[in-house]
Amino acid sequence: MGGKITVVGLGPGDPGMLSSAALELLGKSRCIRLRTGIHPVVEWLGQRGIHFDTFDYIYREAGDFQEVYRRIADEVIELGRKGDVTYAVPGHPMVAEESVELIINSARGEGLEVGFIPGMSFLDALYAVLEINPARGLHIIDGLRMGEQRPDPAVGTVVTQAYSRLVLSDIKISLMETYPDDHPVTIVTAAGVPGEESIERCLLYELDRTSRVNHLTSVYIPPLEGETSPAGCRFPLDPLVDVMARLRGEGGCPWDREQDHLSLRPYLLEEAYEVIDALDRQDMYNICEELGDLLLQIVFHALIAGEGGHFGINDVVGAITEKMVRRHPHVFGSVKVENSREVLENWAAIKKKEKGKGAPASIMDDLPRSLPSLIRAQKIQARAARVGFDWPSYEGALEKLYEELSEIKEAVKSGSGSQMEEELGDVLFSVLNLSRILNIDAEIALSRTISKFLDRFGYIEERAAKSGLELDQCSLEQMDNWWEEVKKQKKV
Repeated sequence: MGGKITVVGLGPGDPGMLSSAALELLGKSRCIRLRTGIHPVVEWLGQRGIHFDTFDYIYREAGDFQEVYRRIADEVIELGRKGDVTYAVPGHPMVAEESVELIINSARGEGLEVGFIPGMSFLDALYAVLEINPARGLHIIDGLRMGEQRPDPAVGTVVTQAYSRLVLSDIKISLMETYPDDHPVTIVTAAGVPGEESIERCLLYELDRTSRVNHLTSVYIPPLEGETSPAGCRFPLDPLVDVMARLRGEGGCPWDREQDHLSLRPYLLEEAYEVIDALDRQDMYNICEELGDLLLQIVFHALIAGEGGHFGINDVVGAITEKMVRRHPHVFGSVKVENSREVLENWAAIKKKEKGKGAPASIMDDLPRSLPSLIRAQKIQARAARVGFDWPSYEGALEKLYEELSEIKEAVKSGSGSQMEEELGDVLFSVLNLSRILNIDAEIALSRTISKFLDRFGYIEERAAKSGLELDQCSLEQMDNWWEEVKKQKKV
């Protein structure tokens, strides 16, 4: 059955903070392995005759930290198969210790017993040094995983693993996506270690200029003024992203794991229309629910893209945030505008400049062909009008509609299917153009008419049922009479 693996926390580095339980176990254990010998308390242990080996050689041999932690976990498990082993780590065993997580998972699969002797975490010392209360909100992220973990500007953030100026440079660049360049930060090294503790305050853009940095360095970023906590209007996407990652991961949902960008297209369109339906009905509860369903589709697509190494949800949010700031210079810059028309003109000019030399030959080229025809026609007409290709008033558009109606009559007389299809398309296009000039949303107008038709047709079904008839047993004249009845009722 093997022995017992006991994971011991060595505390932040002050021997006086090492627990008596940890010291007692280290003094009597025959097999002791330290994750690293680069820790202030290690020399003190050696001076007391405690014999141990370290895994520092793995750090020198491995290609990255993931390989380091995996190899350490494998060796600890192998030792545990043979007998009792004590594995000692800096700080607390469950704080920023990936090797411990791997050991727990492997030991569980093999039936090996794992015990713990907690130690004071470097975070505990950090709270005292910075005089902060973590109960008021604190976000902790790994400085080596800034692409996966994002700071929360609503609360204070601690970035761990900031062990070199190169890492600090990467951390700085990532943080600048969320905080102003001149946001204050605090660099803390060897918190709680007498004679080695260092505290340096600077501005974010100066973060990687410090010379006092080593494996015991962390960075504290205070919250942004004006930000609210997740309990208020701000709520990070992380929980939803984590759920979707679990569903897509090993042992997740078979259906979710099978999906790709193409297979999800129908659901994205369906959820968008369900949001519109909820908006039309002014149902606030349902609007919230449907917006969540639509957001799920966006996160789903971003997750799939991230699995392919392309982009993630943070890139999506970051890109659209930058775009909105860039395209609103009248709000975030010094540009002056008089009305919404000038806003749209500026928007078009900025968009054209963004695309540069690779801009499309036609102002219509970047309209998605997958748009529903109704929406696409409206966008095409609006773009043409923007450059002056438009009727000066609704009268011209109305006359054009009459002209197209006349042409459809002639097409019907000819009996040509292709000609009727073409002329009917012209009629629809003319109707949309008229609705645009009259400032009426054709989609909303048509949706209201559909609802009106369904309401009146429902009345016909009710009258037929009360008469003991199926609809197909009713004459057209009878159904038309009921139709006129409900029309009069609605007008009264």
